[in-house]
Amino acid sequence: MKIAATPGDVLVTHALGSCLGITAYDPQTNIGGLLHVMLPASTINPEKARKQPFLFVDCGVPEFFRGLIACGAVKSRLVVKVAGGACVQSGGEDRFAIGKRNYLTLRKLFWQNGIFIAGEDIGGTEPRTMYLDISTGRVWLNMCGVEKEL
Repeated sequence: MKIAATPGDVLVTHALGSCLGITAYDPQTNIGGLLHVMLPASTINPEKARKQPFLFVDCGVPEFFRGLIACGAVKSRLVVKVAGGACVQSGGEDRFAIGKRNYLTLRKLFWQNGIFIAGEDIGGTEPRTMYLDISTGRVWLNMCGVEKEL
């Protein structure tokens, strides 16, 4: 998880497979952040969640938003974008459906808190790299050398 407010900064996270990348950006204050979560529920390892809450959707996302607001972002102005949730296991077999579960947990959390997703690229079988430009709020992805705006 990273929050920034310095024009010219570009936040990036690599290798979003079943993980989710979540950006949130306040266009009036130019405060933005990028969160890379790996698993849907912290209940599988509460001790690890206490030490590293940003690994989990259920505890990392609320902490991420609290951090943005503490830095001066306003929740109602945040432009939120999401990518990832892919099935990158060989053969396309997704026994644990981590990507789908991550996304469903996130959507439920957003619904409960009145947060809307302005852009998303979810699912598929390819890993993604996600970028957020703090100067402009531009979010883009790179998948196998191909760029895509979000």
